[in-house]
Amino acid sequence: MNVLENLNEALDYIDQNLENEIDEQEIAKRAYCSVFHFKRMFSYLAGIPLQEYIRRRRLTLAAFDLQDRTVKVIDIAIKYGYNSPDAFTRAFQGLHGITPTEARNTSHSLQAFPPMTFRLSIGGSEPMRFRIEQKDAFQVVGISNRVTPVDSGEHPGVAQVWGSTDKETYNLLKALNNLEPYGILHVNVGDAIRLKQDFDYYMGVASTEPCPEYFSKLSVPAMTWVVFEVMVPWGKEKWHRIYGEWFPSSGYEQVEGPVIQVGPDIEVGIEKQVFTEEKKVELWVPVIKVVR
Repeated sequence: MNVLENLNEALDYIDQNLENEIDEQEIAKRAYCSVFHFKRMFSYLAGIPLQEYIRRRRLTLAAFDLQDRTVKVIDIAIKYGYNSPDAFTRAFQGLHGITPTEARNTSHSLQAFPPMTFRLSIGGSEPMRFRIEQKDAFQVVGISNRVTPVDSGEHPGVAQVWGSTDKETYNLLKALNNLEPYGILHVNVGDAIRLKQDFDYYMGVASTEPCPEYFSKLSVPAMTWVVFEVMVPWGKEKWHRIYGEWFPSSGYEQVEGPVIQVGPDIEVGIEKQVFTEEKKVELWVPVIKVVR
């Protein structure tokens, strides 16, 4: 069974169990990968987190069930995992724009999210430059902030770090860089941006020097990394190539750990960064070799 079939087998399991408890371990088992890797791969390929997809599918089926006036709203709510009418109403209205009662009694349009299927697309015509690195534990020293991701544009929490840092502090930070990866590091710690959850961002450098009191420290454990050579600003197609082409054909899976972008240098102390041309950077993603 190939990777595409594995992914669709996992999606079939989800759609067959929308009225039941969905076991993420079972999803990953059918996809022949870890839960961690499947959720990240899914979110980058589908454009939404896995749990959001499941929520939308359940509320789509709930909208169809509401057309049967002999079934109580509370029974439909419980059927799709909502323990109270209020919770069901909030979720339903958030997706469809009207309450379940209005959906039953009026002629408003509703949204339908059909089952998702991964299909073969032609890719691989352009080479992807990468290398595998085995790296001992190291320390990142820098400026950190808690970030709430946004769908497009620079994340405000990241821009806040860049805008509030003066040139003197930035130069002091760069002077601490005395080991690989060399250069300014943009580090995301926590759930991936596509999962729509807050994460910790560090603008820092790799250093063996003691961390000054006005900087934050992040300890990165010994790990295996895949290092991609890419151009920024980022486009969605880059993520699609990494998760849709490289990972399925590589024999590696992403594991929990920081994702590090090496470069570019930025202009600190200004409200908005403007890149007039693409810049080459490295993307370090923690991975593990898997045996099928």
